[in-house]
Amino acid sequence: MFEKVLIPTDFSSHAKKVIECVGEIPGVKEVLLLNVVARPAITRFWDPVAEVKVAEKRLTVVKSAVEVPGMSVKVKAVTVLEGDVASAVQRVAEDELVTLVAMGARGNSLIESVLLGSASRNVLRYGNTHLLIMRYRDLEGAKHCEKIFAKVLFPTDFSQPAEAALSFLKGLPGIGELLLLNVVSKGETDEEIEANTAQARQKINELLSELSKDGMNVKAQVVVGHPVEAIRYEAEMQDVSLIAMSSQGAVAIKKGRIGSTAYDVANSASRPVLILRRSKIALYYI
Repeated sequence: MFEKVLIPTDFSSHAKKVIECVGEIPGVKEVLLLNVVARPAITRFWDPVAEVKVAEKRLTVVKSAVEVPGMSVKVKAVTVLEGDVASAVQRVAEDELVTLVAMGARGNSLIESVLLGSASRNVLRYGNTHLLIMRYRDLEGAKHCEKIFAKVLFPTDFSQPAEAALSFLKGLPGIGELLLLNVVSKGETDEEIEANTAQARQKINELLSELSKDGMNVKAQVVVGHPVEAIRYEAEMQDVSLIAMSSQGAVAIKKGRIGSTAYDVANSASRPVLILRRSKIALYYI
């Protein structure tokens, strides 16, 4: 579960919205607000102690936005000399034993983009803690958030990491509807594609039956296409509130912390994305 959540903030609108919405994350008991103060490259004189004190004062003001009864909120500020914000975030996450890092898709950059900001992108690529990347259609809209886990899209390639992530996900409270998706992307001929699609339908229907027995509201779909493009398309067409997926699939198990499909979806999707790290669930679900 996500009992202890770390929210890195640069005091941007995106970060502010994440803080306001933390109550929508299931099982949260403690929140740690973190500001990483990076020394500007052109600054000759810099007082890190003074910078930390200023940041902690700002964080204390910001934490008043967390209005969830019974939730403990703490603040922390750290400094980095080389501007490596992502490494500082991961270091604090490990030291504080947090179960989830939740952060906005973008920060204070003057250049807006559909892609992630550099800090979020590097935490996604190199981090080792479950990661929730939040995106909002309307940063200036109502304070109260839509239910993040109301309608969850879960892409699966039927690999062991995907199965473990699904087992973890189904244990989370508050999921209104779960949409299973498999994208068939291999096949040299029409016959091969049809055979792979039939096999995928059989596997996904088995998952559907199993999850339905547990009382979940589940739907399943198999499509043919490019995995990243298909996942983003279905997320839009189904109007999901969240895309949740394993950090690794069948291809990426031995290659690194995050597979290319998970990375590309999280980097470019227009919906919030929850990346479930294989290293954090393997001990419990293998």
